[in-house]
Amino acid sequence: MFEWLNRERWQRWAPAPIRIILGVGFMAHGWAKWSRGPAMFAALLKQAHVPLPLANAWLVTLLEIFGGLALLIGAFVAIVSVPLIVSMLRAMFTVNIKFGFSAVQTLGLTPEGPKLGPPGYEINLLYIACLLVLILAGAGPWSIDALRRLRRQPHFRVTVLTNPAGSRHAIS
Repeated sequence: MFEWLNRERWQRWAPAPIRIILGVGFMAHGWAKWSRGPAMFAALLKQAHVPLPLANAWLVTLLEIFGGLALLIGAFVAIVSVPLIVSMLRAMFTVNIKFGFSAVQTLGLTPEGPKLGPPGYEINLLYIACLLVLILAGAGPWSIDALRRLRRQPHFRVTVLTNPAGSRHAIS
């Protein structure tokens, strides 16, 4: 029934939604840090005993904004994924791991709705897994990486054939 989805022509599109969602997600997190000011994020990093908190706050903020943008447009996806994975691992081990696995921890129910606790490391692992998919599968079509790959390929190939009589023919 869903055999048509498994065809190679459709499989090449699989990275596109992953790339777009991750790009928007990283940009949103980076923009939140930027709009509050990296110094506010540095205070959180200082509390988590991260060395050089202000420098790291700026680094992570810019990485999330511009790394997210690179993912969104599909530019240098494999390269930009590596520091984003490192950033996710650092966040996971310095902040999220002490709250357990679950990204959503329901602490109770109030008249306004559920009261949620701090997120665990589940989201970090999901981001890392998706970034690994992009490293392995590439950015997919409608990306800067795909355009760069097309520009490097020759537009046509000339093959010279020699027949037994010794004359040569060009086929393009």
